[in-house]
Amino acid sequence: YYWSHLLSTPRYAPIASWITGWLGLVGNWTVTLSINFSFALLILSAISLWNEDFVATAWQTVLCFWAVMLVCTAINIWGNKWLDKLNTICIYWTGASVLIILITVLAKSPSSAKRSGKFVFSDYDASASGWSAGWAFFVGLLQAAYTLTGYGMVAAMCEEVQNPDREVPKAMVLSVAAAAVTGVVYLIPILFVLPDISILLAAPLGQPIPVLFKEVTGSAGGGFGLLFLILGIALFAGVGSLTASCRCTWAFSRDGAIPFSRIWSKVNKRYDVPVNALLLSAAVDCLLGLIYLGSSAAFNAFTGVATICLSVSYGIPILVSLLRGRKLVRNANFSLGPFGTVINVITVLWIAFAVVLFTMPTAIPVTPVTMNYASVVFAGFTLISAIWYAVWGRTNYRGPKVSVANMGLAMDSDEGVVKKVETVSPTPEEKEVSGIKEKQ
Repeated sequence: YYWSHLLSTPRYAPIASWITGWLGLVGNWTVTLSINFSFALLILSAISLWNEDFVATAWQTVLCFWAVMLVCTAINIWGNKWLDKLNTICIYWTGASVLIILITVLAKSPSSAKRSGKFVFSDYDASASGWSAGWAFFVGLLQAAYTLTGYGMVAAMCEEVQNPDREVPKAMVLSVAAAAVTGVVYLIPILFVLPDISILLAAPLGQPIPVLFKEVTGSAGGGFGLLFLILGIALFAGVGSLTASCRCTWAFSRDGAIPFSRIWSKVNKRYDVPVNALLLSAAVDCLLGLIYLGSSAAFNAFTGVATICLSVSYGIPILVSLLRGRKLVRNANFSLGPFGTVINVITVLWIAFAVVLFTMPTAIPVTPVTMNYASVVFAGFTLISAIWYAVWGRTNYRGPKVSVANMGLAMDSDEGVVKKVETVSPTPEEKEVSGIKEKQ
């Protein structure tokens, strides 16, 4: 929302920043929710490796999810000073896990059971969804798009990164490249050892990976050994996403854009963590998890609304920049060069299409249980944002408080002239930012 504010004209900067900020906030909350909810589903599905008759009830699933949220919250509070090391461990753990899983599944799967290259690279069957083959392909893009939404979450950590004008864009680009490479390297061998599709579709809690690992290794213990590696990755992802969610909540509340912002904008001096913002993020996720009690398709709603909100929050600054002729990014330190306009237009068109696409149910016929409630969650948070803007934001919100002081830039007029300004004395909120940055 910094970018939307700085790229817009003074007249529209507050509302552009407000909308982007709320979308980013809800997106960060729900992506954390979806990651940790899937973590809980994987934990419970591990039990079925030994007891095939076990199927967790809705309330057991929610309780397990709450336990996961509690662990991630505790790590963010008491393990804050080790988060950087945890991220480094995550990189090595993920790389090693991919190699171990690939070697194991290819070695343990009998040659007679392996799929053909034709099946892996050309077979396409969308009959189980009920949709037509073409539309099923687009609806199926949700999971692929969801896995790539995390790159923008780096922006929530801008104030804690040195040289963010270059390092943050580099991190975004490299994260997409790394996800693409590791994803393909991981998926192709998995497809070669894929068991009968009907077995995977009948997997408990809709989690086929534990069943696949058990089928390939031939034992529950072997299946769990491989699943344990995935659970480790899920823990790292859950902790990291909650960290970004917490920072996003803290930054936005610091600017008064969240009800009771004075509470959420406080930084705990003992732990150097905005604990209140962290607890708010965790509490919102725990409450949204209750949707699962009424709909077994709740996970699709979580992933759908996360993908929609984050994608739109990324798209608004791009759209604003396009409408203003990309004047303010011509001399950027990290530039797309002559391809920038084309890339930006394609991005905006894709996001507009995705908003409609990812609210669609994954299968038909649609029932109240299988309905995709992404649109309901999205509309609910939109209503809260609109009410708070009408009550407080319309007359009080002017955008990010530290944008001018931190960046030394100001908008001179509606013509988009950017000029240097004198750095002002830091506010107490800015001093808290500096303190967190120096200690982390």
